Amino acid sequence: MILAVFSVVAWMTRFSLFAFLRLIKEELIIAFTTTSSEAALPGLMKKLEQAGCSKATVGFVVPTGFSLNLDGSSIYMTLAALFIAQAAGLDLSFSEQVGLVLVFLLTSKGVAGVTGGAFVTLSASLLMFPDIPAEGLALILGVDRLMDTMRTLTNVAGNGVATMAISYWQKERTGFRNIVPETAPAKARHGGHPETPNSYSK
Repeated sequence: MILAVFSVVAWMTRFSLFAFLRLIKEELIIAFTTTSSEAALPGLMKKLEQAGCSKATVGFVVPTGFSLNLDGSSIYMTLAALFIAQAAGLDLSFSEQVGLVLVFLLTSKGVAGVTGGAFVTLSASLLMFPDIPAEGLALILGVDRLMDTMRTLTNVAGNGVATMAISYWQKERTGFRNIVPETAPAKARHGGHPETPNSYSK
């Protein structure tokens, strides 16, 4: 479902999602192995500039996104709270579930981009719902490390897609283009000047 949403955004803002993911694959690997979105921040910003986004847009959107656009963390916290409630035998009404979603959408903005940051925020946020037993956190503690890798990937990819979209709306990019990783410059055959690689190929 997350890929579907990202694909729709990429189509609307005219770039290839899978080509973009190939471009930032090194940053995704860093995020996956370290479970820290901040570790991938410098490389992601550089790749976004290669993809045609202006330095001003990248410098504003990416750091802001890592504070306010943590898609993976907000999804994880909501689903984890619903799982704990179901495991405790609680039958939450639709309005209570909507309340959970709204609360975790807000509290996820304070998640630090470090390993286990979402779990700590989830632990504190559950105190706002006295009916949901905080002891249920033990049910997901053992597998939180595995889930952390995937939500970190979602956070990094989501911020990259958001930056590409805003760059398009700022008219910094136009048309459907296939993003290709930048290669090391090589000397031209004539004149000895280094070739400037294109960040895009039509």
